[in-house]
Amino acid sequence: MAGCGGSSKTHSHTAPAPAGAGPSAGGALSSSATGIHKIRHVVVIMQENRSFDSYFGTYPGADGLPISHGKPAVCVADPQAGGCVRPFHDQHDRNAGGPHSARNAVADIAGGKMSGFIGQQANGLRGCAGTFNPNCGSTSGPPDVMGYHDAREIPNYWAYAHDFVLQDHMFEPNASWSLPQHLFQVSEWSAFCTNPYAASSCTNALQSPNAPGAPLSSTPLYAWTDMTYLLHKYGVSWGYYVFKGSEPDCENDAAMTCSTVPQGATTPGIWNPLPHFTDVQQDGQAANVQTLSNFFTAAKAGTLPAVSWIDPNGKVSEHPPALVSAGQSYTTGLINAIMKSPDWKSTAIFLSWDDWGGFYDHVVPPVVDQNGYGLRVPAIVISPYARRGYIDRQVLSHDAYNKFIEDDFLGSQRLDPRTDGRPDPRPDVRENASQLGNLASDFDFNQSPLAPVILPVHPKTDLISPPAAGGGSAGAGGGTAGGGGSLLLRPLLVRAVAVYLGIAPAHLRAQLMAGKTLRQIAHDHGSTPQQLRSAVLARLGATLGKLLGG
Repeated sequence: MAGCGGSSKTHSHTAPAPAGAGPSAGGALSSSATGIHKIRHVVVIMQENRSFDSYFGTYPGADGLPISHGKPAVCVADPQAGGCVRPFHDQHDRNAGGPHSARNAVADIAGGKMSGFIGQQANGLRGCAGTFNPNCGSTSGPPDVMGYHDAREIPNYWAYAHDFVLQDHMFEPNASWSLPQHLFQVSEWSAFCTNPYAASSCTNALQSPNAPGAPLSSTPLYAWTDMTYLLHKYGVSWGYYVFKGSEPDCENDAAMTCSTVPQGATTPGIWNPLPHFTDVQQDGQAANVQTLSNFFTAAKAGTLPAVSWIDPNGKVSEHPPALVSAGQSYTTGLINAIMKSPDWKSTAIFLSWDDWGGFYDHVVPPVVDQNGYGLRVPAIVISPYARRGYIDRQVLSHDAYNKFIEDDFLGSQRLDPRTDGRPDPRPDVRENASQLGNLASDFDFNQSPLAPVILPVHPKTDLISPPAAGGGSAGAGGGTAGGGGSLLLRPLLVRAVAVYLGIAPAHLRAQLMAGKTLRQIAHDHGSTPQQLRSAVLARLGATLGKLLGG
C-alpha cells in the first residue's frame, strides 16, 4: 500500500465487509452508507499527561470534582507539609505534574482512596524542568497535581466539549506510562519479546516493554499483532503522523534522568512504536509512518486515509513541562485543518490524553485485567454526526477507538489471536471487555451534519506564562520570589512559617495560591516581615531571607 499523503483505496477487503461499508475512490462518502459507515475517516489525536479532573473537573454536568458548599469536598493528605490540600484553580501555563509509572498509579489510586497524588509528587525528582522524565514531579511550590484548569485557561477544549461530545469516564487502557499506552493504542497490548519473529516469545509487560530506538534495518522488536496488520489485510488505508521534535518520557523508564531524545517519522520511539512492529515491516507498511506535514497536505486535498494517528512532539504535547497553551494551539490547528477539509463531512476525531501525568482524579479506575484500566483522562469526540453537547458516561478506554475502527472498517474483526490469522499470547481481547462502552452511542447519524467550528489557534486565556530564564523556577507556580502564589517555599519552610503564624501548612499554601504575598499573610496574622524573618531564620538559616528579599 502506498503512503497516505494522497488518494488511496480505502476498502478492498479480503474478508467480508460490513453492510454499507466502502467509500468510493478518494474517500468520498457513498450515498448508500448508513450508521457508523457514514464515518470514512477516523483521526486519533493523542496528547499527553492530564487527568480528567485537571481539565474538566468543573465542567457543568460532568462527573467532576465533588463540590460541597461551593468548594471542593475532597482534600488529599500532604505527607511532607502536613494537613491536606483541596483541588484549586491553577492559572499557570507550565505545570510540574507527578510521576506516572505503574508503581505511581498504584500509589495514587491507594486502594481506591485516590489519595496518593501529593505524596508521589513530593517524592518525584527535582530539577526536571528541561526533561520529560516519567519519574519527575517534585516541585518546590504548592502541589500542582491538585490544580485544575477550566474555560479560562483552556477555552478551546471546553468549546469542543460544549459543541460536540465530552466523555467523562474515559480511562487510560494501562495503568502506567506513555510507551505502554502507545503500544496499547496501536495493538491492544504491551509486552516484552525475546524474539522479534516469534510472537510466542512475548510476555506481558505493563511497565517495561522492549525499549525502542534500535536500528530499524536490523532490529524489529514487537512480535505480536498490531492494528495495521488488520488494516493492511482488509485493504484499509492508514497513516501514523509524527511531529518532528523531541519525545517526552525517558526511553528507559528505569532511568532516573535522561537527556532530550529527538523524534521524527523515521525515528522509532515511545510515541512512535509502529516501526518496531515486525508485521509493519513484513507487510511493507513502514512508509505509512510519516511526517505531520503530510497530514495537513492530505486534509487540504481531501485525501485523508481511513485511519490516522497523530503523534505530537514534546513542545506541544502538554506533557509537563510543556505549556498548556502550546498544546491547545497545536491541537486547535489540527482540528481546524480537518474541519476545513473536504473530508470533514465524513470524519470522526477522537481527542484524548495518553495518561494522567500524576494529576489528581477522584474516580477509581475499573479493573479489567492485570494491566488496567489506568486513571481517568480527558476525551472528546468531534464529528458532524457527534451529539452536540452530549456527555458520554459510559465506561471507556482508548481500546474503544480500535473497537470503533474495527466495527466501521473491518467487519468487527478484533485483534483476537483465535480469529485474526496471526496468533499471539496476549492475555485477553480488550475490545471485547464487558465493561467497555461503544463509541457509536456518541453519534446521531440521522441528524443534520454539524457545521465546522473554526476556533482561534491562539485564544485569549488567563494562563500565567512561566518566568524567563533566571527569573524563578519553572516548576509549578513558577515565578519570582515575593510573587504571592508563585513564591516557592520548600515543605520545611512552609511548615516553619505556618507554625510561627499559628496556621496549618495547607492553609498557608492555599493563601499563597490565592495570590497573597507572604508579607500580606504575615500582616494578617499580626506579624511584620521582619518579625517573621527573625523567628524563622533562627531555625532555618538564611534561606527564607533570600526568598523574602529585602
